[in-house]
Amino acid sequence: MNEEYLNLPLVKNQVGMRFELKVGDYTTFIDYKEHGKKIWLIHTEAPEELKGKGAATAVIEKTLTYIEDNGYKLIPLCPLVAAYLKRHPEWDRILDESAKPF
Repeated sequence: MNEEYLNLPLVKNQVGMRFELKVGDYTTFIDYKEHGKKIWLIHTEAPEELKGKGAATAVIEKTLTYIEDNGYKLIPLCPLVAAYLKRHPEWDRILDESAKPF
C-alpha cells in the first residue's frame, strides 16, 4: 500500500453497504453484502482522479484487514478483489469455504 494511504481510516458505511476510503475530496469504495459472519465484496470503484494511484489497492487491503480482524469470512465477487487475492495468496486464510479453491 502506498504510504500516503496508511493513516487514512477505512469507514464501514453500513447504510450505503460499502467500505470507504476518503482521499482528499474523493472516495474509493467497495460495495459489500453481509450475512452473519460472511462478507461478499461485490464491486470496487475509484474516481478518475485516483485511478492508477493505488487507492483501489489501499481500500482492498484495508477491507481485507477489517474482515480478518473482525472474524468474518470472505466471498470475493468483485473481479478487482479476486485479482488482488490471486497475487496475494496469503489472504486465502480469510476465504469462506464456499470460495475455495480460489
